[in-house]
Amino acid sequence: MRKLFLAAAFTAAAGLSGTAFATDYTIMAPAAPGGGWDQTARAMQSVMQETGLSKKVQVVNVPGAGGTIGLAQFVNQSKGNPTALLVGGYVMVGAILTNNSPVSLADVTPIARLTGESVAIVVPANSPIKTVADLVAKLKADPGSVSWAGGSAGGADHITAGLFAKTVGVDPTKVNYIAFSGGGEALAAILGGQVTVGISGLSEFRSQIEAGKLRLLAVSTDKRVPGVDAPTLREAGVDMALENWRMVAAAPGITAEQKAAISADIHKMVTSDIWKETLATRGWVDTYLAGEAFDKQLATDIAATSAILKEIGLVK
Repeated sequence: MRKLFLAAAFTAAAGLSGTAFATDYTIMAPAAPGGGWDQTARAMQSVMQETGLSKKVQVVNVPGAGGTIGLAQFVNQSKGNPTALLVGGYVMVGAILTNNSPVSLADVTPIARLTGESVAIVVPANSPIKTVADLVAKLKADPGSVSWAGGSAGGADHITAGLFAKTVGVDPTKVNYIAFSGGGEALAAILGGQVTVGISGLSEFRSQIEAGKLRLLAVSTDKRVPGVDAPTLREAGVDMALENWRMVAAAPGITAEQKAAISADIHKMVTSDIWKETLATRGWVDTYLAGEAFDKQLATDIAATSAILKEIGLVK
């Protein structure tokens, strides 16, 4: 009896420690490899494994329709699963609206906002467009002649292009925007000269900018990005600013206790030195926000995005 009691006591203590049985998570990146969501999911995978928060983290890519195909699959197949996570963000908010998605972020369990990132506007190194002023002039002369390569319709890239046009006095509905499901595909089109300008998260272009293959015209945030030699759009004469952000959500139908455990793991991840080093390396800004504060901010962002999309003619 004593042996049984001691065994039971040890098992209970191990369970309470929160470290004896690390959760094996599966993270869905609802986009093709190479894009921001994929990068975020794989950064989480690496950090969670290196810090011991999880022994094994699997990343699954489900691309299409600005993340709404992956979102629908996640909602339908992961209900009640406390090991399933989904990376999403500002792009998904817009895509849900523009694609009239039957599922939304109300159908998952939001956990936290993780990062913020400037949207970068780039052209091939051999482009005749040298500055933002050159781009504005070409856009005003013939909006259709400027093709913009970016992420899914209605996302941060598309919104940035629409707001850019509107701000300089061009009808945003005339923007020639070409949506790609993954950052790798968009990058190939830009480098190949198939489009005029590329627009995406700075981290997706950074290596090509540093290699001299892309010219960075401007970044979209209010402030310059540390270590990056490029003006903000406002400094370049286009009076607008926008910051992309990414989040992590859990499955629908999990218990309050399961949500608390996942939230605790994410908190440990974002406060780790390895995560901080990852942010610095990739040029991501720490915008961590969790709990009720994140829920309120998410509702605010959804309402604001809806208004912007209506303003630039992407939704009615």
